[in-house]
Amino acid sequence: MSETKAPVKLKDKWRQKKWYNVYAPAAFGNVEIGKTLADDPQKLVGRVLETTLYNITEDFSLLHVKLHFRITKVEGDKAYTMFIGHDLARDYLRSLVRRGGSRIDGIFNMVTKDGYKVRVGIIALSAVRTKSSQKRMIRHLMEDTVNKKSSQLLYDELAQQLVLGKIASEIYNAAKSVYPLRKIEVRKSELVEAGSPVQPPPQPEAQPPQ
Repeated sequence: MSETKAPVKLKDKWRQKKWYNVYAPAAFGNVEIGKTLADDPQKLVGRVLETTLYNITEDFSLLHVKLHFRITKVEGDKAYTMFIGHDLARDYLRSLVRRGGSRIDGIFNMVTKDGYKVRVGIIALSAVRTKSSQKRMIRHLMEDTVNKKSSQLLYDELAQQLVLGKIASEIYNAAKSVYPLRKIEVRKSELVEAGSPVQPPPQPEAQPPQ
């Protein structure tokens, strides 16, 4: 007579999972941007979270700016991230387009002072139709401005200036001498390749008194 085996109890993986608080990097104030669930903290590394700039700044006018962060490190119940890009809400972009005007798009690759490679998409809008030659000049000014700025900035500094509209303002000021534009936005950014964080210079060793 065969023995009846007791049923094997499967572990309830859901019960094993734990909530982790996720934080933005220092460039965005180290604020909590959400919570995420995992049964192993190492499974969190590489996970991408999306939030809005409004959730960080509490400025309602920035609700359309979506930020993307990747978890890079977990300590206890805290998960830390790095900024990997942003984009603008589609409804917001559609609201910028006006009949009778022109839309000028450009996609450019940037390299920061600390070697991070970033791809950006920029949109310029004019109130009236723009000639092809003027569009080329505006794209040239876009590229020239982002290349100069990125070479002067560390990655964290660039991230701030991209999402807060400072890069767009510089392009606008450079381009208005060519053609009166109504609006310029950095509609998207994407981290293509990480560089090396700049380390502080070593302090000189103290010399014994003579």
